[in-house]
Amino acid sequence: MSTNSYAANISTLKDAKSFVLGLQHLIAMFGATVLVPILTGLNPSVALFSAGVGTLIFHFCTEFKVPVFLGSSFAFIPLIIQVRDMYSGDLAYAQGGIVVAGFIYVLLSFIVKFIGVGNIKKILPSHVVGPMIIVIGLTLVPVAVNMASSNYLLAALTLGIALSINFLGKGFIKQLAILIGVVSGYVIASLMGLVDFTGIQSASYISIPAFTFPKFTAEAILIIAPVVLAVFMEHVGDVTTNGAVVGKNFIENPGLNRTLLGDGLATMFAGFVGGPANTTYGENTGVLAITKNYNPAILRITAVFAIILALVGKLGATLQSIPTSVMGGISIMLFSMIAFIGVKNIKDNNVKMNFKNILIMVIILFIGLAPSYLPSLAISLPIPGTSIALSGLSLAALTGVIVNAILTAFIKEA
Repeated sequence: MSTNSYAANISTLKDAKSFVLGLQHLIAMFGATVLVPILTGLNPSVALFSAGVGTLIFHFCTEFKVPVFLGSSFAFIPLIIQVRDMYSGDLAYAQGGIVVAGFIYVLLSFIVKFIGVGNIKKILPSHVVGPMIIVIGLTLVPVAVNMASSNYLLAALTLGIALSINFLGKGFIKQLAILIGVVSGYVIASLMGLVDFTGIQSASYISIPAFTFPKFTAEAILIIAPVVLAVFMEHVGDVTTNGAVVGKNFIENPGLNRTLLGDGLATMFAGFVGGPANTTYGENTGVLAITKNYNPAILRITAVFAIILALVGKLGATLQSIPTSVMGGISIMLFSMIAFIGVKNIKDNNVKMNFKNILIMVIILFIGLAPSYLPSLAISLPIPGTSIALSGLSLAALTGVIVNAILTAFIKEA
């Protein structure tokens, strides 16, 4: 990055509006980031802290070019629980597995650099990448609907307000559609008596997260580390989606090797302090798509907010008091936007609707969406010697890449 472009990027920090946009990104990522530690037994404050620091590490590794936030990865949940139960509730062994998984990501970054981005682009053409993006968005929609199910009326009101601001608002107000929607939903929920303020009242103002150090055993590592095989393609899809939203090819510049390096080092840091593995967040990519403000400095502001939030008990308790249905309503908007971006990616790259391309897209969509929408038809691929099975997006992406390579070799007419 040139000195002038870096200075222009940093100047965003002086803009008060950017801090409000950073807060909006914080709200978008908060629910999922703290849900993973809640489900696994890890500490939510440590998860927020490691997400904030991990995001800053990622931005440093990617030359401050990629507007991404790294939050807690859902892919590791069942494995963390398995290791936790194996060691009588001691999560330190799961942390060891997370550290090794992050290290494998770092190794993959060097392998990708050796192979070259040009070859990566041949492996991942638009008729493979587009459906991958659609799968990411549509796979998350049922999660959002489930969140909204606790109170559909409140979720609908929150979603309606956010959509109204997005379509009818102008200028900076339009960019705050998500924040206004969440605040409005929170106020409505308070009036309906659906907000529990007990946690806010009992929370301390300043608290140091309960950091813990990892322990390493071969058993725990063999259970957790192989999940990297499943989340690698998810990382590629997320970075590609982010680039499609911004209108830049981040796979090429700063390079997939740099994004993998950032993700790997962030995950290693999280494992060393007691947080869950990190991953690029589609929620924040959805915010980018809605606000049309792509400055990476805003995501770094969000990272700093997350670190502060981990240290300020009252703030964390306030965000944790936001009803799930409010976040569900907003998430429906964010995840649907990601699916739309996938369709747009196919259209903007002028993908030819011939037999080969249509077949590949159908295969990716079917395999990727079946676990969420047609569980009886879902396909999984066990990884020999492990308890891991590829399914959903990971299997869909892998299958799409392989089928595309085979058909391209035999069908010359694209």
